[in-house]
Amino acid sequence: MTSKRPKVLTILIAMLVLTGPPGAPAAVSPPVPEAGKTGDLWEVTSKMSMEGMEMPGRTMKVCTPKEWKEPPAPADEQQKCRYSDFKMVGSRATWKVRCTNPEMTGEGDITRNGADSYAGVITFTSEHGVMKLKLNGKRVGDCDPAKP
Repeated sequence: MTSKRPKVLTILIAMLVLTGPPGAPAAVSPPVPEAGKTGDLWEVTSKMSMEGMEMPGRTMKVCTPKEWKEPPAPADEQQKCRYSDFKMVGSRATWKVRCTNPEMTGEGDITRNGADSYAGVITFTSEHGVMKLKLNGKRVGDCDPAKP
């Protein structure tokens, strides 16, 4: 039987691209004047695990609209990930994701704990196994999600 380890590492490296390098600032807009504050600036910690391996957590900042109409993270162009079936019911957001580089599908499930925090998981499945990306978000300020 051949080892899945190289393929697992390839998938983990690809997921690191999705969540950003350790310690790197995220591409979010700086806080804007009071009149233009239309979004929430989140400090998001993600922790990835797969087949008994767990990667160290990493933290980044993400700007989202105050009212979620899509998952609270941009679709990743490098991995060619696309979101679908987003639903917000009460404080719970769910969605599906499909990536083609590498090929995998997943489901996200996040619950907002009031206006200032959330927790959840995105579970990815590929031919190499199941990977979980645990997310914890803490609101740290205001931002303008319309700005690049």
